[in-house]
Amino acid sequence: MRRFSRRRFAGLLAGAAAALLALSACSAPAPTHPGLTSWGQVTAAAKGQTVRLWMYGGDEQGNAYVDKTLIPAAAKVGVTLQRVPVADTKDALNRVLTEIQAGTKDGSVDLVWVNGDNFGTGKQAGAWLCGWTSLLPNMSLTNPTDPLLTDDFGTPVQGCEAPWSKAQFTIAYNAATVTDPPHTLAGLLDWAQQHPGRFTYPAPPDFTGSAFTREVLDSVSGGYKNVPLRFDQKAFGRLTPALYGRLKALAPSLWRKGQTYPKTSTELNALYAGGQVDFTMTYGPAELTKLVADGTYPAATKVLTLQEGSLGNASFLAIPATSGHQAGAMVVANLALSPQQQAAKADPRTWGQFTVLDTARLDTAERDLFARLPQSPVVPDFNVLSKNANPELAAAWVPALDDAWRRLVLAGQ
Repeated sequence: MRRFSRRRFAGLLAGAAAALLALSACSAPAPTHPGLTSWGQVTAAAKGQTVRLWMYGGDEQGNAYVDKTLIPAAAKVGVTLQRVPVADTKDALNRVLTEIQAGTKDGSVDLVWVNGDNFGTGKQAGAWLCGWTSLLPNMSLTNPTDPLLTDDFGTPVQGCEAPWSKAQFTIAYNAATVTDPPHTLAGLLDWAQQHPGRFTYPAPPDFTGSAFTREVLDSVSGGYKNVPLRFDQKAFGRLTPALYGRLKALAPSLWRKGQTYPKTSTELNALYAGGQVDFTMTYGPAELTKLVADGTYPAATKVLTLQEGSLGNASFLAIPATSGHQAGAMVVANLALSPQQQAAKADPRTWGQFTVLDTARLDTAERDLFARLPQSPVVPDFNVLSKNANPELAAAWVPALDDAWRRLVLAGQ
């Protein structure tokens, strides 16, 4: 997922969840597609297959990249790739879980852009094919010990999804109105209280709003190292009073005095574009370049550099266990990992997504693909943006934090 914001699991259909928890007894990874033990066998089986990629449809740049760049490249290797837009990745997961319950062997979902709790929930329920990524030739171009690629919001990947993009939680501001920006998250909250009405954040469970809440949790806890990555109820009880106390104290200084919050990151972005607030935030900083260039965002938009760093994650491509075109899906996932596709996707004029490849593993010509990319006047290089990157908490933290925010901050209990 770019907008790892939109790929959240907000709850499965109750009936499907109850039935499928029985399937979750198969917590071990599912086997690789029977009979496919070499890349040659995969490519032979993939010829002529149609692969339906289900992905968040609200990202215009992401849609254009897939339609204009990835789909034609897949056609050249004999695979027809079709993009299926969804409002939320949980819609794709729910479809897969329903097809598992029905015993479907040739389902309607062949590949999913996914991360976080959607991946973790699906893995627990046996929704994903596992153990296949080692067959992909281009996996050798990634760092096998990169923590962003080995764990997905605390869930071990274990060959159940192939990496696609990296992301960094980013706060941006209008330098024309914020002339002395803060450089810590605690300083940002102080700034908001000193400038009433000029700051807000999306209401959880919006993914961006949830991520901001996790950023504040790390801050009030004295740093991310003091927050256990795995969810722990005792740690939740010990750490979150300071979190919600700080957010409740902040609320009266927010836009509209905290009596209402933007429902989505899109609404926050509109407030920023319209000059009603001086800050916005995103888990997809690539969008900032285009939004400034086309005049949507103020020309003086800059990225706020936090001394303690910010949250980082990766998004992936997963193959449902119910897909009847798993070989074709593997070919597309490998293609998406190629230096050519990763560089095209990293171009801010195309999509601007950060690569998951380890450039030290690339040859000179492949490194040059990235070296020739235009530098964004707004967004720093990933090496700068991800300095002091903080790990994401396990997915189980997310609904617990969101629910408590609604009770303690929004409802003011």
